[in-house]
Amino acid sequence: MNTVKLLAQLVEHHQVLVYLLIFIGIVLEGEFILLSTGILIHLGALNPYFALIFVLVGGLSKTFLGYYIGSFIYDRWNHLKFFKYIEKRVFNIMPHFEQKPFWSIFISKFILVNHIVILYAGYKKIIFKKYLQAEISATIIWAPLLLLLGYVFSYTALRISHEIWQFSMVVLVLFIMFILFDKLVSWLYELFEEFYDKNS
Repeated sequence: MNTVKLLAQLVEHHQVLVYLLIFIGIVLEGEFILLSTGILIHLGALNPYFALIFVLVGGLSKTFLGYYIGSFIYDRWNHLKFFKYIEKRVFNIMPHFEQKPFWSIFISKFILVNHIVILYAGYKKIIFKKYLQAEISATIIWAPLLLLLGYVFSYTALRISHEIWQFSMVVLVLFIMFILFDKLVSWLYELFEEFYDKNS
């Protein structure tokens, strides 16, 4: 029996719950929820337009919440080591954050550091209009791109097997490849920033 099809039918029968989980997942995480949503769209379990709406609303909610949480926490507990960790992490990858906040925030969306960059932007009181422009611009590209990538993951996995465990293993391998590629991009960006520093 086509067990992947059974999974799709299960999701299809609980779409309201799944859309809610997508929204919450985008607020709390992001990349892997998007990839998983793209997979479910390819399987026919979700409406692509509804899914995209929930993804974008979730992304926008994270944009606002992250900024204000960063600002709120820093105003009250700025002595915590947590903030020194965030500052060190951001400046290791993006040493020109304060000089180029728009591009730093924009690029962070694509290298798995966006969560800490959002908090950092909040407690550094980056001009909200500039922050919002960067986040919205990046999200408009980031969300459809990762949904499409998830769609391709599903297509690739189905070409190999329709059995759920084999399908899942193929998807897992593709997820790991995605993480490694993203780490490579992050590393290359750090090298570029170092090169820029030495030659500016």
